[in-house]
Amino acid sequence: MLLVKTAQLQEGCILAEDVIGKSNRVIVPKNTVLDTKMLTVLQKFLVTQVRVQSVLVDGSTFRPSEIIQEDEPKPRVTENKDILTLYLEAVQQYKQMFQSWQSGLPIDIGKVRKMFMPLFEKVLEAEKELLFFHHYCTKSEYLFHHAVTVGLLSGVLAKKLQYTKGDYCQVAIAGLLSDCGMAKVDPKILNKSTALTPAEYKDMRQHTVYGYKMVQKVAALQEGVKLAILQHHERNDGSGYLLNVKEEKIHPYSKIVAVADVYHAMISERPYRNKQSPFKVFEQIHKDCFGKFDLSVVQALSSLLMTLSIGAKVKLSNEQVGEIVFFEQDSPFHPMIKISGTNQIVSLKEERDVFIEEIIK
Repeated sequence: MLLVKTAQLQEGCILAEDVIGKSNRVIVPKNTVLDTKMLTVLQKFLVTQVRVQSVLVDGSTFRPSEIIQEDEPKPRVTENKDILTLYLEAVQQYKQMFQSWQSGLPIDIGKVRKMFMPLFEKVLEAEKELLFFHHYCTKSEYLFHHAVTVGLLSGVLAKKLQYTKGDYCQVAIAGLLSDCGMAKVDPKILNKSTALTPAEYKDMRQHTVYGYKMVQKVAALQEGVKLAILQHHERNDGSGYLLNVKEEKIHPYSKIVAVADVYHAMISERPYRNKQSPFKVFEQIHKDCFGKFDLSVVQALSSLLMTLSIGAKVKLSNEQVGEIVFFEQDSPFHPMIKISGTNQIVSLKEERDVFIEEIIK
């Protein structure tokens, strides 16, 4: 982390600590990716210095001309890079590969593995980081953040479902490449900042078939990976697309990627939709598991979220901040919260008008 003067900041800087105002209220929360609007907010509140990450959201190193304090030594070798740096670099490398696919180049699976597997292995050792990657997702680069995070989450869920290492690594690659077919969709549709028209949505849905064709002849990928790319928008009740197949014809890999895909999409900032609370998203997925999603995959996500969230700091919808201290098995989306400052224990199962708005790192 770096302590720098506000004047040294630039777009793409990532806050490493909450920015607190004179009234002790959070002006800009930790993990915020600074843009022009946020920089103006800091100036208006007369904030003179802040702590930021030493890496920008595009994966490059932040090099201000003046540093007040540097809290961590700069990594010297690739193996010592922190997980955030590896994640942001992976997002940018995926972006470069995606642009090459748009130009007509084939998928180089060796290059894909080299980019993704070091990050995946790091996440397997620090799964709690999965709670925070969506903080760094910007609307303009949503597609690339989405691919990397869906890959990571798919692989971790497969491991939790007792898949062998060879298989859960394949599931992770399936999640990473699930939207590779978007490279064949009209860029005007991909970059549109407003809701799609019915015709545009119809074209967008073709990405599953485009993606399948892109990997169909890649010998290094299992057939399940290729089917996951084709089927990750199918649903158990036949309500998905494009083939409208039902549960018995959907590959197990596809069912895992489907849950990871929906979860990350709903908790992230997207070009034409705002992000939603992670626990509200999970509650919706849980309701849909009795028809749309595979129950075992949803239960794996439930177990993962509960395990990783214990002790996590959260912001509630009533502006209070607290710590998750307990989950009841029958209500994984309404935990008990210890409120900061008062140590009062609040049960969200009973306080239904209050919900977790965000998980804070």
